Amino acid sequence: MGRSVAIITARGGSKRIPRKNIKPFLGRPILEYSIAAAQQADIFHEIMVSTDDEEIAQTAREAGAKVPFFRSEDASGDFATTADVIAEVLTSYEQIGMCFDTVCCIYPTAPFVTADAIRRAMLLLEQEQADCVIPVVKFSFPPQRGVVVREGRLTPRWPENMAKRSQDLEPLYHDCGQFYCLNVESFQRQKAIWMKNAVPLIQDEKYVQDIDTPEDWEIAEMKYQMMQGRTI
Repeated sequence: MGRSVAIITARGGSKRIPRKNIKPFLGRPILEYSIAAAQQADIFHEIMVSTDDEEIAQTAREAGAKVPFFRSEDASGDFATTADVIAEVLTSYEQIGMCFDTVCCIYPTAPFVTADAIRRAMLLLEQEQADCVIPVVKFSFPPQRGVVVREGRLTPRWPENMAKRSQDLEPLYHDCGQFYCLNVESFQRQKAIWMKNAVPLIQDEKYVQDIDTPEDWEIAEMKYQMMQGRTI
């Protein structure tokens, strides 16, 4: 597999949930869950947090991750992409004489990420000689039978699919929004996370939960506790 780095992207700005990346999730800063998953995977030569925020950096260090340099202003803005952040991190490491063959980019608000999923994805990256491995989950309802609202009336977006059985429609998946495993050489050539030779890691829906709003946060905490077999 060569040398690998886990990059956890945790900038300071957050509009919908203030201080989201270090907000307590069931009593622990949510960032700690992503760091712990990377540590428990036990496959990385370096586990680092890319941030522009000193409080986040301190939380990361206390959890055992490294913060060898701070994120630039350009890579911290609202329009900076995850690919921009990864590229900056890899360049910064090269400047101090450290190079990596593979990257696992983990989002800081992903408490459902497991060490096992990370290990399986990184193994797939190697076995399939892929450019990237993307964790995905099947849509719980067939998007092909979606409807739109036009002039106050419901209209099937694809009328030809409305009478079809769900099992006769091609399964569609979406990005889990948790982590990505990348071949560095491919990434530096294609400058993207979703690359040409992309392999899926299909996840169970119970391990996937968007956390974009305060309501999402509450649901995620309840779901996490149920998964851990705790009483809510």
